[in-house]
Amino acid sequence: MRTRWRAGLAAAAVAFALAGCSAAENGASSTADSAGSGPVPAAPQQGSGKSGAEKVTPPQAGATDRKLSRSARLELTATKVTDVVAQARGIAQGAGGYTGQESTGDESATLSLAVPADKLDGVLDQLSHLGTALVKRELNTQDVTEQVVDVEARLATQRASVERIRALLARATSVSEIASVESELTSREATLESLEQQRNSLAGSVAMATVAMTVRSVAAPPPPGEDHSGFFGGLAGGWHAFLVFGGGLLTVLGAIAPFLLFLAPLGWLAWWLHRRRRVVPAPEPGEG
Repeated sequence: MRTRWRAGLAAAAVAFALAGCSAAENGASSTADSAGSGPVPAAPQQGSGKSGAEKVTPPQAGATDRKLSRSARLELTATKVTDVVAQARGIAQGAGGYTGQESTGDESATLSLAVPADKLDGVLDQLSHLGTALVKRELNTQDVTEQVVDVEARLATQRASVERIRALLARATSVSEIASVESELTSREATLESLEQQRNSLAGSVAMATVAMTVRSVAAPPPPGEDHSGFFGGLAGGWHAFLVFGGGLLTVLGAIAPFLLFLAPLGWLAWWLHRRRRVVPAPEPGEG
């Protein structure tokens, strides 16, 4: 009887010990999990009465990678329009660009230039110094980031849609199924090509900037006036006046010279006749 009681007591002790170990393991495990997954308390900042770390918002992805479409417009005046147009072509080609539409005449010219977007500012500075004067300079910048992202997303969706239709076409068996699936595939492929063209157009407007130029002809400015002050200035002015007077006198003489050729003989004849009448014959000696 006593032996049975001792055996039961030993069994109860063993069960209690196992239960305690199990509870300890569970508690340690839950503590470790909470320590590993829970937030780590921030160290208190020195010099302030508050503890905890400030919440810093990281920059959004692609916030600095903006897609910008740039364009400019210039209006110039020049004495020789064709020379300015040729120089503008050379500047664009030197920057890695090219000339688009162009219309050149004697009085005015319009042309469109395409240059790399990262070189637009330098090209504008060079073009602005052409000709005689800069009349107008405009610069436009358009953010097309959202359009690019939207087109790329639609492209991915449309490509997946086209692939699904192609898979259906491969599994089609009857003629009616094949015709129906091919019609749908043609429609979706056309939409896909349109989206690809939109993407290429946006990429081109971002990579290359356009410059619309207008050049108008103006008369050449008069030469700067000379300084006539001082002794040499007075001497030059007097000499100029003498030349003007001499030139005027020669002009008058040249104008009356034909009349002198006709009037000179008549005048000499009149003078001779008048002199002959005034001559009195001398008296003969011995008369009276």
